[in-house]
Amino acid sequence: GFNAFTGSFAVFGTGRCYDQIRNTVCYSNLNVKVCPTHAGVSVGPDGGSHQMLEDVALMQVLPRMRVLVPADFHACRAALKLANATDGPFYVRMGRAKVPQVYAEEVELKLGGSFVLREGDDVTIIANGVEVNEALIAAEKLAERGVSAEVIDAYSIKPLDVDTIVASASKTGKVVVCEEHSVYGGLCSAVAEVLSQECPCKTKFVAVKDTFGTSAEFEELMDVFELDSKAILNAVQALL
Repeated sequence: GFNAFTGSFAVFGTGRCYDQIRNTVCYSNLNVKVCPTHAGVSVGPDGGSHQMLEDVALMQVLPRMRVLVPADFHACRAALKLANATDGPFYVRMGRAKVPQVYAEEVELKLGGSFVLREGDDVTIIANGVEVNEALIAAEKLAERGVSAEVIDAYSIKPLDVDTIVASASKTGKVVVCEEHSVYGGLCSAVAEVLSQECPCKTKFVAVKDTFGTSAEFEELMDVFELDSKAILNAVQALL
């Protein structure tokens, strides 16, 4: 049969439909791809009721569900292609805001993969989604200060690229994890789980704390919730 793709605001496509995703899609291992938009603070003025900051946590905990968070248009296109070509449930997270282009051309994603976008020796910055561009901006500013930052686009949260993360953390000994999502249950939690078992090191998180969203423009919210490159710089500085 055909692959089924669902589309809606993330707050509806994961929250309101959670029982169906859990019991109908994942429990039965159906070929359904949950691909909502308007995730995170990208919804902007729509406010806290519509800013879904816990969607990755909800999806990641489900057995058989794979979770991808692409950084830009090219990565998003590749994520949808991967979901379409792979049997079983998928969650592909997309936002609303227009985001800078990270990749100059089409890329190929793989389950459990990541991209090392910039090599460094002093600190590892692991990010996904809109945070990847912020991480690259922060890395440029760190270079001006003589700090060599390695930047990893961890687009695949479940499964996670454990080998690349452990190798980088072992090299730098300091890790900053960045995501436009709650600090609980997403990329931060997934990386912390790996590091605690494989490579304990100094770690900081750039993510939304234990709070709901609020109404403002996307760029303002990135500052309010300390998700922008400035917040990443501060997190790195705290580790040095």
